[in-house]
Amino acid sequence: MPARKTATKRKSEAIAEDKALPKKVKVSHKSHAKEAGEVLVLGQGDVGQLGLGEDVLERKKPALLSLPEKMVQVIAGGMHTVCLSVSGSVYTFGCNDEGALGRETSGEGSEMAPGKVALEEKVIQVSAGDSHTAALTETGQVYLWGTFRDNNGVIGLLEALKTSRVPVKVPMLELVVKIASGNDHFVMVTLGGNLYTSGTAEQGQLGRLSEHFIDRGGRRGLDHLLIPKVVNFRGKVHFADVFCGAYFTFAISTAGHVYGFGLSNYHQLGTKGIKTCFVPVNLTCFKNSTKSWVDFAGGQHHTICLDSEGQVYSLGRADYGRLGLGEGAEEKSEPTQVKGIEPATSVTCGATVSYAITREGSLYAWGMGTNLQLGTGQEDDEWSPVKVTGKQLENRAVLMASSGGQHTVLLVKDKQES
Repeated sequence: MPARKTATKRKSEAIAEDKALPKKVKVSHKSHAKEAGEVLVLGQGDVGQLGLGEDVLERKKPALLSLPEKMVQVIAGGMHTVCLSVSGSVYTFGCNDEGALGRETSGEGSEMAPGKVALEEKVIQVSAGDSHTAALTETGQVYLWGTFRDNNGVIGLLEALKTSRVPVKVPMLELVVKIASGNDHFVMVTLGGNLYTSGTAEQGQLGRLSEHFIDRGGRRGLDHLLIPKVVNFRGKVHFADVFCGAYFTFAISTAGHVYGFGLSNYHQLGTKGIKTCFVPVNLTCFKNSTKSWVDFAGGQHHTICLDSEGQVYSLGRADYGRLGLGEGAEEKSEPTQVKGIEPATSVTCGATVSYAITREGSLYAWGMGTNLQLGTGQEDDEWSPVKVTGKQLENRAVLMASSGGQHTVLLVKDKQES
């Protein structure tokens, strides 16, 4: 049944259909990580986001984190960290002021060490923003905890102004195969190729509200933002993947077209102008017959992307070296190749920092050095990619990287395991 028809069903019908969803189906997506490893952390940890306890508030070089089992995915939220284990368990640590950890942290220092989130189902993917966390289960169900915020404060999670300190199930009419989080918005790709969004809409990042409704839903109220709804496109477009920047979203169709919506004040979406995109735009700057795009990562005002040949590109704001295009580089409105990196397998961003992981498992970093997130051991900005080194990286390959507001988390494995 087409998504736009199900989206208009009466509430009673939606609930009935939700109960009727096939629970035995196991979903899969190329983004689901399966390779297990150990976790390294670096940067600032003043609210426990490094997970190293109350005595370690910063790390200039990657430090090994003690966890009860090996992990397959690591995500850095704004001021918290989320780790997904091989068994499908979720561990969190860091700031829990608004419930982003999804667990009890009343004990002294309990938020500063990894703790397990109580979830009944096996989780296969996690995502996190400034104050929220999400988990996708193997049966295509989604759980959220924490809250979304806008410029005026808390807006809620699934209900207006209500923060959830424990996981709550997202009511969906379709099975979900991929999740992604921006600072305060959340996106899901369904088995049927539809996009659903929820959260803050002030910068157009939901892609489904006109400018009249972005301020707390306007006359429709906050529920219009918080209850996930499908993003409508002209014509029939099926989506295969989605990626989030802080205030913007990229979606790739099954036909390979790249769409974007949200904030583009520094051309971070690749639009020719700098107007906010409240509805999805087919981004012509990514149309190139010789390339297919396989990975996107967005910071506060910039984007890093990766093509199928392993070449890294950047666009958007250039300050502090976040584009990796050399000292003196200026803002870019279309993908520009980042030199000095061997073929890469993935890219990731923090607000003002960028990373690429090579096929050999090396990590390159560039951008603002203030929070020690780059792993150079210094606070200097890096305008071109530098290879991250350190004792804990010796004889280890980097599988995954994620960067939050002030810290970075890595997933690594011993090279002899490769």
